[in-house]
Amino acid sequence: MYKTLFLSITLILVFGSTNAQSTLMGTITGEGQPVAYANVILKGTQIGTATAIDGSYSLANIAPGQYTVLVSSIGYITYRTTILIGKGEEKTLNVELEASAESLEETVVTGTLKPVSRLESAVPVEVYKPSFLKKSPTPSIFEALQNVNGVRPQINCNVCNTGDIHINGLEGPYTLVLIDGMPIVSGLGTVYGLSGIPNSLIEQIEIVKGPASTLYGSEAVGGLINIITKHAPNAPEFFADAYLTGWGEYNLDVGSKIEVGKKTDLLLGVNYFNFDEVVDNNGDNFTDLTLQDRISVFQKWNFKRKDSKLFSLAGRFFYEDRWGGELQWTPEFRGGDEIYGESIYTRRWEVLGKYQLPIDEKVMLSVSYNDHNQNSVYGDVPYLADQRIGFGQLTWDKTIGNHDLLFGSAIRYNYYDDSTPATLEADQVWIPSLFLQDEIKLAKKHSILGGVRYDYDKRHGNIFTPRAAYKWKISDHDIFRLNAGTGFRVVNLFTEDHAALTGAREVVIAEALKPERSINVNLNYLKKIYADNGTFIGLDASAFYTHFSNVILPDYDTNPNQIIYDNLDGKSVSKGLSANVDLVLPNGLKFLVGATWQDVSNTENGVTQRQILTESITGTWNVSYTLRSLDLTVDYTGNLYGPMRLPILGDLDPRSEFSPTWSIQNIQFTYKGLDKFEFYGGVKNLLDWTPNRGNPFIIARADDPFDRNVQFDNQGNVVATADNPFALTFDPSYVYGPNQGIRGFFGLRYTVF
Repeated sequence: MYKTLFLSITLILVFGSTNAQSTLMGTITGEGQPVAYANVILKGTQIGTATAIDGSYSLANIAPGQYTVLVSSIGYITYRTTILIGKGEEKTLNVELEASAESLEETVVTGTLKPVSRLESAVPVEVYKPSFLKKSPTPSIFEALQNVNGVRPQINCNVCNTGDIHINGLEGPYTLVLIDGMPIVSGLGTVYGLSGIPNSLIEQIEIVKGPASTLYGSEAVGGLINIITKHAPNAPEFFADAYLTGWGEYNLDVGSKIEVGKKTDLLLGVNYFNFDEVVDNNGDNFTDLTLQDRISVFQKWNFKRKDSKLFSLAGRFFYEDRWGGELQWTPEFRGGDEIYGESIYTRRWEVLGKYQLPIDEKVMLSVSYNDHNQNSVYGDVPYLADQRIGFGQLTWDKTIGNHDLLFGSAIRYNYYDDSTPATLEADQVWIPSLFLQDEIKLAKKHSILGGVRYDYDKRHGNIFTPRAAYKWKISDHDIFRLNAGTGFRVVNLFTEDHAALTGAREVVIAEALKPERSINVNLNYLKKIYADNGTFIGLDASAFYTHFSNVILPDYDTNPNQIIYDNLDGKSVSKGLSANVDLVLPNGLKFLVGATWQDVSNTENGVTQRQILTESITGTWNVSYTLRSLDLTVDYTGNLYGPMRLPILGDLDPRSEFSPTWSIQNIQFTYKGLDKFEFYGGVKNLLDWTPNRGNPFIIARADDPFDRNVQFDNQGNVVATADNPFALTFDPSYVYGPNQGIRGFFGLRYTVF
């Protein structure tokens, strides 16, 4: 009797407990097709699974209650919903995932100043997501762009390692960098504006190659880069990403999403980077890499309004202390002529906001302001500079019939002052602008876009920049585009070349400089192929031609002690071909391969010469494979650059006039087997390549940085002596790539959604 009673009670407890548990099941699809290996989890629990080949899933042994369901898969926007599961219930939840911006259907805004599908945009726009940046982690976006086809971070100084961004072989001053569409990163602040933004706060990076001055004004001559930060509600609740390298570099990103009341969300991010190891592997008694101590704090407020009208405010503070120079240098020698060092203290802050007017029409007000202060010394030459940029813009997006119109008015305030001969007094100017854009749908598959912008600069008068584009949507998977446009850049000498600020050469301005102008034609073909076995192939190919007039060129050759600035009396041409191929195989193997051929030259007095520091060929690749059984992903990334002409100092200079073909290659392993954690590590610069290969030295006269033992003739030319047989002066501008050799790295990411 007791045994029977005990067995009955046990069965009641077991079946009662089992019946109290519930099940959640369903199917995950995307674009009408089953999504295999999608992650389905109940937030805050250990309950989760991956979908089968047919997209089905099942979660068992769920206690009754309310849960948040998260569904995520590569190439799709993470889906979340709240459900209530009753006691013993078998609940069904089917989910249709929305393609993310990693697919060819992503939304872009940079090409036309309005959200539009990438396939529907008349202007070709390349898009890169944070997942792309994670494949080869770097402490700044500046370095991360080295794996983008046709885009190259150019180091301009061997000692301080600052630089700019080249697009299709064009110099850094022709590249405009935006944050959330606001031109607050330019001129003096480019390299610093691209540092200190945590990758986890980035929604996507959009790149337009070719003039965009019709919409963005000065500096968007060769192309632009728009860094779009996350909308606070879409960001993770908390994230942390930390890594270190074998060279002693430390990088930390921390961020959080905070709800402030019912109608306000705050996105907060902090980036800290430190490198304080003195390294001199090439033995020239100069640091191979500048020592840096940098912190950046970013926050973005999103205010919930009626009818989902947009209102956001963002701000960032940045401070950096960096130095490079002779190994014996310490801060006590700063600005002196005993031990050579280049020391830069940088402080900048930025604010930007967007406000959609509370009316029925789509009218957006955008504002930004930044203040950049730089306190630098290059040997015994000080460089003290202040730059302030204010920007306001009002746009009206209106559709009338088959006309998609955009009206806009903008005003830009520029203030710049420094201690160099290039700026005898503070430069302060207001530049008002008006612009109009109209995209007309001629037929179902054909549309044209026309636009014109008017700017008034008191120094240069009236400036008009028109553009036109034609789009032929051959099919849903084939797009042909033809773009033609103009660009302009007002004179802004201090951005021309960082070498002008090193103190190694005197700045000479030959005449009153005129604004630069460009005309560009770009052909683009975009195709995607979906095979029945799940294979995907994407092709994005372009041909480009840009003609410049009034180009401002630095002349290094006439006098080795000077940089002479003058408008080119002739023409400058950039032309080439570029293509990206994206291949995804059903087994999880992915390839992204790009190549660019370009010819950038300057013609004056009938003589054509290849532009300095411009490569003829570029190759980039990204190969990824995921071993799902091990939760391990392998990423092999790299780039290849063809020969470029280098700034040698004269006929006797023993250094190579052209660089070799060189490559930087990296490998990374990422483990995602633990909930909320990612462990990653690998090797950077596998080939251990550095620019000193094949050269007797990189920095000219590194043993005499103050030119104490250099002799000159009556015309100011250097005289060859026993101590100086090559007739050189100290010059660190012979640089075309990073001096960092092979190094390992290891990192950890922690994310809570």
